[in-house]
Amino acid sequence: MQVLQVQLEVGPDPAEVGRARRWARSRLAGSGMGDDEPLAETLILLISELVTNAVVHTGCPAVLRMLFGGPGVRVEVTDASDRAPARRQAGGEDTGGRGLELVDGLADRWGWQREGAGKRIWCEVDRAAGGAPEAPEQAPKNCGLMREPRVYL
Repeated sequence: MQVLQVQLEVGPDPAEVGRARRWARSRLAGSGMGDDEPLAETLILLISELVTNAVVHTGCPAVLRMLFGGPGVRVEVTDASDRAPARRQAGGEDTGGRGLELVDGLADRWGWQREGAGKRIWCEVDRAAGGAPEAPEQAPKNCGLMREPRVYL
């Protein structure tokens, strides 16, 4: 089995998170995955969370790596901080503290390991058996949080 690996160096600036998302979208498209596919959307959200954690919580540069091959896609983010990733309990009004909960809920597997003086946090998302499921009929957008029910007359 052949595995394709691509990587991006990310600076210690929160603005780099947007650049990482754009880069990841282009690499996913290059692998044949459209922006609107559920797997691509999930991967972009996971990448956003992992890169944000590395940049905001460590203040260190990081390396984003995506590995294509096998049953799914693996995302890895390495940084120079030896601090272990920590799950937080976010309150209802908190604007942060949900990143690892999202990773846990969206990834099929995830974990972390020490690497040199730093660490690597990774997650894997399996491709659906037989390809990605068909996209449902487009509902009106509602800020990406909830979809309004469709009424058919």
